[in-house]
Amino acid sequence: MLSFRKRLALAHVSVIVVVMAIAAFGSYLVFARNVHRELDAALLALAETEMGMLLSAGEGDTVIVHEAPPGPGAPSFVRLDRLVQIVDAEGRVLARSSNLGEAQLPIPPALRERLAAGETVFETLDGFGEEPTRMVSVPVPGRGSSLLAVQVAGSLDDVNRTVAMASVLFLILGGALLLALGAAGALITRRAFGAIDDVVQQAHRIGDANLGERLPHPGTNDEIGRLVDTLNAMLARIEQGMEAQRRFTADASHELRSPLSRLRTELELALRRPREPAAYVETLHSSLEEVESLTLLVEELLVLARLDAGQERDAAETVSLNVLAEEAVRRLEPMARERRLEISLESAPPVAARVARGAASLALANLLDNALKFSPAGTTVRVSLRADVEANEAVLSVANSGPGIRGDELPHLFERFYRGATARSDEKTPGLGLGLALSQAVVHAHGGRIEAANEAGGGARFDMRLPLAR
Repeated sequence: MLSFRKRLALAHVSVIVVVMAIAAFGSYLVFARNVHRELDAALLALAETEMGMLLSAGEGDTVIVHEAPPGPGAPSFVRLDRLVQIVDAEGRVLARSSNLGEAQLPIPPALRERLAAGETVFETLDGFGEEPTRMVSVPVPGRGSSLLAVQVAGSLDDVNRTVAMASVLFLILGGALLLALGAAGALITRRAFGAIDDVVQQAHRIGDANLGERLPHPGTNDEIGRLVDTLNAMLARIEQGMEAQRRFTADASHELRSPLSRLRTELELALRRPREPAAYVETLHSSLEEVESLTLLVEELLVLARLDAGQERDAAETVSLNVLAEEAVRRLEPMARERRLEISLESAPPVAARVARGAASLALANLLDNALKFSPAGTTVRVSLRADVEANEAVLSVANSGPGIRGDELPHLFERFYRGATARSDEKTPGLGLGLALSQAVVHAHGGRIEAANEAGGGARFDMRLPLAR
């Protein structure tokens, strides 16, 4: 099986050979035809000259073949190889040039019939003389009942020699051009595939341990350069994905280790010595809380894993965000009252979005829960709704009056297991750092996004943008 480089070189040479063969053959035909036409034109011109002399002579005048008489002056290098003959209607030779000697140009009956019809006849004579001969026969009108015809013949030897030399020249030029184009194609192919070989070798060396390395760039913006840029961008995305996976695994392990360690410690303490039933009940309640925390963590991790695999996307439907917001506010009002907070749902015109109801409800519940966690007692969590027609988006906003978001925390707010400085410093603030990441992943899966910003008067605002339903 030939390699792609050899197949490309073979195809390149084959195309060149075919194109050059067609071009050379066509040029040869055109050149040969033109050379023969020039000979025919020269023979016809001489025949017309003789015919003009015949027409200028009288009816009874002697027929004389025109030949240039010798005379003084510089010698001429023009070759006198034209044979001239004048015949009558019966085919009798009336006059002929001296270089014919005892020979006679053929005038068969078929030719005399064509001449009688007034036709000028060109033909090639085979076996006439020592050289191939081309002859033209021209009828001479206006000579009474006696038909005269002028026949002029010339050697084809020079024409054939010229065509043969042109053929050799075409072959030499074609071979040289073929070698030059083949060498140029081989050089270009070698350079192109050399860059590809470098990319292939470097790609073989890149693995999980050195994903930070990149493929060598050829330094040009051609197809290979764009291919290398695309592959390097793909490696960068793979590196980011692998790094996010490693970080996610490490964070998940850490989050699972802490409640498991606490659960094991409490159980070991409970089993170390006999205790009162109330102490066992207290240990069981504490263990149950840890188990519930672990269950919530595992469920959220499973949802995120399914979202990453594209398996957690429900079918989109037209959902009334007004009704969705009212239901979410109604569910979380008991929690708000327990924390001495108020949830305010601003009135808005009907707004509908194309999204799965469960996904939108989960994301909104997480945003409201997050707003309630970081709102000081006695403040209000504001929920608003509007339609951004220009962006073709439905915007559901949740704002609180809490401490806001630090500028260095905004880029990491939707990362998994990320908790801000306020959440880390306050041990009473529950959470695993997955709520916002899970909400963003769910909304992203349905063509939307969540944006976070600080309010001008203090506090934070989260905008959930979903595809607007017409």
